[in-house]
Amino acid sequence: MNRSALLAIIGLSAFAYGAYIPIKAEVAQYMIQSAWNVANKTSFQVKPWNWMDSHPVMRLKSAKHNQDLIVLEGDTGNVLAFGPGRNIQSNHPGNRGTTLISAHRDTHFNFLENIALGDRLEVDSIYSQDNYHYQVSDIKIIDSDKIDIDINNGTSELKLVTCYPFNAAIAGGPLRYVVTANLVKNS
Repeated sequence: MNRSALLAIIGLSAFAYGAYIPIKAEVAQYMIQSAWNVANKTSFQVKPWNWMDSHPVMRLKSAKHNQDLIVLEGDTGNVLAFGPGRNIQSNHPGNRGTTLISAHRDTHFNFLENIALGDRLEVDSIYSQDNYHYQVSDIKIIDSDKIDIDINNGTSELKLVTCYPFNAAIAGGPLRYVVTANLVKNS
């Protein structure tokens, strides 16, 4: 085999490997959307694929920030790799207490950097026929090593949590950006 053929094979292999990750991510989002559509119509838990350790439970929307996100059950690293996740110890929308949703700052929750007090969010859940409307009432940065996020305060609210700062070169520090939105109505 000549040198140019070998370089072509290496180049093609590198391209194929590089394209694999974004294609896989795109296919996963399609499958998650499909599972959400079935779950939302039937109220059953539907896994996007057999070996996934989660399923869609909510849809989070922000018209102002052009966001329409499917929220998965659980907030482990495996779940957050595919989308926002609801903390399983938190409440479902419409119940008294906090619905806590986490996502990565550089993907699904990068829009939180531009969210402001008064912004409105909408949540649909497979466990209810109602749509829940929330209004952002508080934005703060906490040190997760020193402060826990209270999810048992009896207030019907939504908390969106992501790592902070948004433009950090290295992820995984203790700072968290916490957006709190209070339930204003359901329809």
